[in-house]
Amino acid sequence: MAVSVDKVYKTVLFVLNKEQRGYVTPAEFNSVAEQVQFQIFQSYFPDGNQQYRKDQTNSQNDTEFFNMFKDIEYKLYPFEEDSSFTYDSSTDVFSTNANVYKIGEVISNYTDANPIINSTTQLVSKAEFNKISRSKLTAPNKKNPLFFTGNAGGALTLKVTPTPNSITVNTILTPTPPKWGFTVGGLGQYVYNPSPTASTDFELDVSEQTLLVLEILKYFGIVVNDPTIIQAASQEAQKMEINEKS
Repeated sequence: MAVSVDKVYKTVLFVLNKEQRGYVTPAEFNSVAEQVQFQIFQSYFPDGNQQYRKDQTNSQNDTEFFNMFKDIEYKLYPFEEDSSFTYDSSTDVFSTNANVYKIGEVISNYTDANPIINSTTQLVSKAEFNKISRSKLTAPNKKNPLFFTGNAGGALTLKVTPTPNSITVNTILTPTPPKWGFTVGGLGQYVYNPSPTASTDFELDVSEQTLLVLEILKYFGIVVNDPTIIQAASQEAQKMEINEKS
């Protein structure tokens, strides 16, 4: 479940008002919100690696709802998908315009083989790719293909050898930047516009709502040591929202 960008923004405004720290415009909020969402998203990877090591040494609680590694993995599920890559015969590469953050497993599909071959493809550097391909002993084949990544006009490219008929690429996508969209009211005030074409919620799990507020407030010079203050502010902001609609 996503985090409401409207709820986060109004909570931030409520705390700033209580602290007499002025006002944050939607543009300022959107810029900081994008940065904070990406910071939290990036933190999942080193945190997940640390928790995985605890799993390996049996030093972590493996109860269904108390395994931290599984919790982090769950938070990444919305960003995981098989991205579509298109082959360009003129450059002999596969490319995608998807906003890919990490590449997972790559499967090369050789449908012209008999029987059809679907092979896990190894990622190497371009230098390693050239070196391995030149050797008769290590040259890639349809059962052991290789690939390296590149960039062409902002698009992620994969050079795969031998060239398959298609590829299946598991990826982690970068979260879409949040946006608090608005219209201008009769008194010149900003009025939240929930339309999907105007606003975008945070794509992080709902459990990150308090952390989002705390981290955004830090950018505006406020450090809140007690998270219950944020919960109270969120409730007050929600009451304000209900009053506005009534």
